[in-house]
Amino acid sequence: MPSAAKRLRVAICGAGIGGLTLAVALSQYPDIEVELYEAASTLAEVGAGVGIFPRPWKILKLLGLDQDLLNTVDRKPQEGPGTCTSLLQLINSQKVVHAFNWRKGDQHIGLPFASLVTNGPLITLHRADFQGILLKRLPKSCRVNCSKRLRTYAQRQSGLTELVFEDGTRTFCDVLVGADGLKSATRGAFLNERANWMRGQGRWQEASDIASCIDPVWSGEIAYRALIPAERLNAIAPGHQVLTTPTQYLGKNAYVIAYPISHGKMINFVAFICRHDLENTEFDGPWVGPGDNSQFAQIFAHWEPDVQALVHGAEKPLRWAIHTVKPLRSFVSGRTVLIGDAAHAMTPHQGSGAGQAIEDAYVLATVLGHRSTTRQTLSRSLRVFDEIRRPVAAGVVESSRMNGRYFSLEVDGVDFNRDAGPQLWDKLQTLNSTIVKNWEWTWTTSVDGSIQDALQRLETGVQLAC
Repeated sequence: MPSAAKRLRVAICGAGIGGLTLAVALSQYPDIEVELYEAASTLAEVGAGVGIFPRPWKILKLLGLDQDLLNTVDRKPQEGPGTCTSLLQLINSQKVVHAFNWRKGDQHIGLPFASLVTNGPLITLHRADFQGILLKRLPKSCRVNCSKRLRTYAQRQSGLTELVFEDGTRTFCDVLVGADGLKSATRGAFLNERANWMRGQGRWQEASDIASCIDPVWSGEIAYRALIPAERLNAIAPGHQVLTTPTQYLGKNAYVIAYPISHGKMINFVAFICRHDLENTEFDGPWVGPGDNSQFAQIFAHWEPDVQALVHGAEKPLRWAIHTVKPLRSFVSGRTVLIGDAAHAMTPHQGSGAGQAIEDAYVLATVLGHRSTTRQTLSRSLRVFDEIRRPVAAGVVESSRMNGRYFSLEVDGVDFNRDAGPQLWDKLQTLNSTIVKNWEWTWTTSVDGSIQDALQRLETGVQLAC
């Protein structure tokens, strides 16, 4: 049972980036007890690279994680042609930097047509490095329990929530946070609870709509992910541009992204194969599994030599069928709340999935840590979180979806392989402008407004209570 000395006991299901960031953020509130439950037997992140834009980076800095994370980064991004400065200086100054080079790569001679320019750099990290640093920053008071997959939960009238795990063990908490990813068991229990309530009210269609959001849906896209040792790539293609410069190679129904991580020793490589006509269908086969570059090499056989070198160097890639979560009506049900992929799993085409999980975690920690949030006011406080975060996340989900279409040259009424010369160049410049407009929120906006909004609403609640 929760300790009487603690204002709140928070149970976090899922020890990925979102769950761990929340635990670290909550550690600044000594009257909140935190316990983590992870379904896996060990804490090992699946995946390779993760990109962090200035917006979520500011949160990591506020949490004091920035220097440890920077110690894992090797790249020194350019301010402009012929100039270079330290990554820390660029972050602090928020100067204009080049984040990615874009090339039309689905032709024998690739065509560079633009660079993504941001205020402050895109910071590329190894996901395992990121998780390791978060784990080191967990306070000793935060208990981490592995091999604990949630089966179900029950919100009792006493105000406590009882958690039941697959191994038959049980525990209690005041707040249950589902940070358990795409196949979230918390989301399943969360939506089943809401659907059953709707059925009890005779609202059958609403119950059906809610139940349809339990399982993820296929985006129509497959990603082949691999870490390529820089030495191997340099042997295949000496001086390959992705050894120093993040690059995206765009083409019809596919694209490739590659960038250096882990002090430049590894290249994070992802090849996307897109069937947009199959979006929101059921994928036939395992979602994640070992792959072979022969499974996708033929698709890139006519692409430029730089792409051929990357494909050749990507030995034993992982094959991912990219799934998403249908939009939820709410991330909150009573004293249970969903964050990260459990709430809004999205395609990876804006590099913002991890960033959105970080934002969820920080805003939720701000809400739970506020002096007005008690066991008696939890429902109100969690509604504040939901009203602030859900619209933002929904917008990012759609922006990422559209980027996936743009990067695979899927634009209504435009054929990028029909024209050449000035006509093709004009189309690519229009595409560049569209992508930048769709993406610029990542460096032109801040989470500050969300934090201020949350605090104002919570303070208003205090005033009304008085």
